[in-house]
Amino acid sequence: MTDVVAFPQDRTCPYHPPTAYDPLREERPLSRVTLWDDREVWFVSGHRAARALLADQRLSTDSTRSDFPIPVERAAAVRRRRRAALLGWDDPEHNIQRRMLIPSFTVRRIEAMRPRIQATVDRLVDAMEEAGPPAELVGAFALPVPSIVICDLLGVPYEDHDFFEEQSRRLLRGPTSADTEDALAKLEDYLGELVDGKVRKPGEGVLDDLVARQLQDGAPDRAELIQLATILLVAGHETTANMISLGTFTLLRHPERLAELRADPALLPGAVEELLRFLSIADGMLRVAREDIEVEGTVIRAGEGVVFATSLINRDTAAYADPDVLDWDRSARHHLAFGYGIHQCLGQNLARAELEIALGTLLRRLPGLRLAAPAEEIPFKPGDTIQGMLELPVTW
Repeated sequence: MTDVVAFPQDRTCPYHPPTAYDPLREERPLSRVTLWDDREVWFVSGHRAARALLADQRLSTDSTRSDFPIPVERAAAVRRRRRAALLGWDDPEHNIQRRMLIPSFTVRRIEAMRPRIQATVDRLVDAMEEAGPPAELVGAFALPVPSIVICDLLGVPYEDHDFFEEQSRRLLRGPTSADTEDALAKLEDYLGELVDGKVRKPGEGVLDDLVARQLQDGAPDRAELIQLATILLVAGHETTANMISLGTFTLLRHPERLAELRADPALLPGAVEELLRFLSIADGMLRVAREDIEVEGTVIRAGEGVVFATSLINRDTAAYADPDVLDWDRSARHHLAFGYGIHQCLGQNLARAELEIALGTLLRRLPGLRLAAPAEEIPFKPGDTIQGMLELPVTW
């Protein structure tokens, strides 16, 4: 048994799990880690165990419980005072919220959005080409693509993107609890005004649909609408932006795999699944046991916290051969990058479409794309937030 490792840890390479977790890979499927407040919790790194536990409703996502694991101090006050829509609710309340949104994220609806996503991506690449190399890809491309798309889908004015992108950054990365609370308050005030405006003058978008439902039958109420809008807006651009930036960096660091994609664009859908598995940007889903649960010979006691180490789960040798190798030929669709069970990511169809279009267009239109700075000098995000690149200088 190794010494107990602290969670979370920074990555030493942006597309590999933290090296501090290496001993825990040998202890699969479960081990123990400590959080910032010295609390020990279970650390799930086995693929089979993770799927079983994530499907087990004896695990709760209610962060207002006193025994819920909070991995970073700056998030403690907010999480323990209020539950995030969708993510912080168990069934039956979670199911009610999810059912309201499912029609907006079906495969059919997302497929119908592909031409608009493609037009957005083309417009941004046009601007990059017109300005000429070099470019900073996070600001010029990776962040605007999902921000524009989620604004279009929800009915949020994109001209406000500087505001909500900055508040999202503060919400997710602090650095203090005061920053987190202030950012959340500012986002909720902004979205509250937006919801009120849609009551007076309906438009087209997911929020307009939800407002119309509220006016018709009284559900959801205004506070719930604002919470739903907040989680959809923040998650809808932050996660995909990080996947685009880190996915591009990873491809540029794997020239053989990049050449295969350029030679055969039909590989792209499978490559997106493999990148989702390989990068595992949302590393550390959180739960607390409501009852004793036995899994693969280990008993998780009621009240004990559970952290799902997505980056290790998606590199379990029992689920994937040579998991530290990027391989377009493997079947990676059973990865847990979008979670599993009742809380599996509602926007996964949209994320896949955006990634296929964004990465495919970059490869097609900028065949000479390459890093404009040494890879080891390009900054990436710390381990206590969604993984991705802070900036990505490129040329072509």
